[in-house]
Amino acid sequence: MSHLIAPSILSADFSNLRNDIDMINKSEADWFHLDIMDGVFVPNISFGFPVIEQINKYAKKPLDVHLMIVDPDRYFEKLKNTGADIISVHYEAVTHLHRSVSAIKSLGLKAGVVLNPHTNIILLEDIINELELILLMSVNPGYGGQKFIPNTYSKISRLKELILKKNSKALIEIDGGVSLGNFKKLIDAGADVLVAGNAVFRSKNPTDAISKLKKI
Repeated sequence: MSHLIAPSILSADFSNLRNDIDMINKSEADWFHLDIMDGVFVPNISFGFPVIEQINKYAKKPLDVHLMIVDPDRYFEKLKNTGADIISVHYEAVTHLHRSVSAIKSLGLKAGVVLNPHTNIILLEDIINELELILLMSVNPGYGGQKFIPNTYSKISRLKELILKKNSKALIEIDGGVSLGNFKKLIDAGADVLVAGNAVFRSKNPTDAISKLKKI
């Protein structure tokens, strides 16, 4: 399988969001990545259901929802109803991870778990076969445009080894500091999905940037 590109809507122009959605629809991108922040789990607030509904109204590709919030379980059903295809929760934000993952899957959605930079991948060993996606944060969550954490490369490799060892089908997604300068190294390390924010939306030609990120 070729790697996937998921442009992060957080970096889009919210005064002209429809145009950015149409751009992603027409591009080689695979998913829309939606970062939902509550100002509690992370020190920032992003957007909520009204914006998701509008994105879903025009998006022609899957919505990959990344919940950076406390007590995420209370929103799973509403997220499904507003168009989510994939929901990922932070390992650090839930008390009963298996229950949360099972709740997502019971709605017919794909379930993912997110690990912060300091969180060890071995903590997923007992649930990795239940997951469709594992998102590794390559920056500290909460803000776009941060500097990429180099330890991510070895973390990807170790996670890929665990996935193969456990015969899991989970994809590895990377979020934070993905650029045209490091994306090939991320793919070589074992990444399957790249979240790209500034690398796409701050480029002179976002469609061309996505096309370049899709090439090996």
